[in-house]
Amino acid sequence: MPNVTRPANFGLWTWDGNDYVPRMALVRILVDGYSLLHKWPELAAGAPRHSETAREALVEMLTQYQDACGTPVTIFFDGTGARRSKPKNHDGGAVEILFSSSGQTADDLIERAAHRFQAYGEVLVVTDDFAERDTVGGLGGSVASCANFIRMIGQALGDLQEDLNQHNRAARNAFWRPH
Repeated sequence: MPNVTRPANFGLWTWDGNDYVPRMALVRILVDGYSLLHKWPELAAGAPRHSETAREALVEMLTQYQDACGTPVTIFFDGTGARRSKPKNHDGGAVEILFSSSGQTADDLIERAAHRFQAYGEVLVVTDDFAERDTVGGLGGSVASCANFIRMIGQALGDLQEDLNQHNRAARNAFWRPH
């Protein structure tokens, strides 16, 4: 790669072989739920990875992430043996949760969704399944490993907390400033 300066907001740019070009905005993040849960043992520590408790913790965390980044999130779970109850505190504004039916996998649903969203913009698929990542990449979607996505979540939530702290400091200073 030639010696080219990366843009300041590098995450919004991609290398096309000659130069950095703006990336299309993400229209949705598609998450392989069990793949992410297996990579994130600190989330719902001590709970089995296929348990309702672990799924609830993941939904709660990804709802916070969706609120911080503004990009809709869909979590896909393999439905075999899973209890398909509506998660606690799940309202219309929260992340979308889908379970595969008998005879299909979460990967099947993710591939179908990635293909269907292609006309609307870029999707990001989060999984550690290499075959799934190759398939989605072939469809033109972006992929992220679970470990990288966990770091993205931490960064986004940290940035949101810093923004809230700055806002609160400014509000306190404005309140205590003499009128």
